[in-house]
Amino acid sequence: MRKQVGAVMAAGLILAILISNIGSFISDGRKLDELRGSVLRLHILANSDSEQDQRLKLMVRDKLLESGLFESAESLSEAEAIAEEKLDKITDIAEGVLRENDCTDKVTAELADVDFGDRTYGDITMPAGRYRALRIKIGSAEGHNWWCVMYPPLCLPAACEAEDGAGEDESAAEANFDEKELDILHKPRKYKVRFAIWDKIKSIIGDDDVQNAKNQETP
Repeated sequence: MRKQVGAVMAAGLILAILISNIGSFISDGRKLDELRGSVLRLHILANSDSEQDQRLKLMVRDKLLESGLFESAESLSEAEAIAEEKLDKITDIAEGVLRENDCTDKVTAELADVDFGDRTYGDITMPAGRYRALRIKIGSAEGHNWWCVMYPPLCLPAACEAEDGAGEDESAAEANFDEKELDILHKPRKYKVRFAIWDKIKSIIGDDDVQNAKNQETP
């Protein structure tokens, strides 16, 4: 009984907060959706967690970043178009690295919508959610993965040492994200609960209904 009362009180508190801050809440949620829809992530999945497979994963990463395939992209749509056009070449580059290191694993490359948890690298935390990603699977793809943001170009070149993330080019971030987006990326704890509620509400009542609530808000 106490648990039920507590749940009702918590729900009431959340509702009160939302009602009193509906404009700000929806504005932040919309900005989150814009952020998720403005980047192309690079996601490389290793064959396994063995030392050799993890080493090969990073070698594939380095070779792809050195290739400069995405240097000409000036928008997300251009980056996606390049990735789509170059999937075979991307696969060949990755498999070339493996073959040079006596590995016969097969590589697949695809553009996909991928669900990510919160991912932090350097001073940036990309919020959880679904993102467009260039996903590269090595062998059975059951090992720890490596990721970064391919567009805008936030992936550092081969010198990066992180296993599950990448260093971040601050100047590139500042050049490609507005002030609000940078605040979201640099201060994840400030938005974590708000964004979780935003996603939950959208999953229940739908994105259009959330927008209608804002449009009907009394000025």
